Amino acid sequence: QVQLVESGGGLVQPGGSLRLSCAASGSVFKIINMAWYRQAPGKEREWVSRITKAGITAYADFVKDRFTISRDNAKNTVHLQMNSLKSEDTAVYYCYASTPYPYWGQGTQVTVPS
Repeated sequence: QVQLVESGGGLVQPGGSLRLSCAASGSVFKIINMAWYRQAPGKEREWVSRITKAGITAYADFVKDRFTISRDNAKNTVHLQMNSLKSEDTAVYYCYASTPYPYWGQGTQVTVPS
């Protein structure tokens, strides 16, 4: 079992920045990939970014050059630095880990008013 707890969400003005964090606990040695997803009101959950245990990253086109994912394997945490935020980034952001069995955090709200 892996437990994921997100933090760092909040209200930020357009163009501002937020840094999300996800702390993993439990069987963390089994974690292979970690990722961030988001779900906006009335929309399906969508993938945002992922990072492998080796630190290889990938991003959805809509966040490229604005968001940066990083991982601290020693602290079992993953971060998402979000810059140049837009109103369309408003969503609940979920941390995801695979062992490869999927685990999800409870989500953290990010609100960027229009």
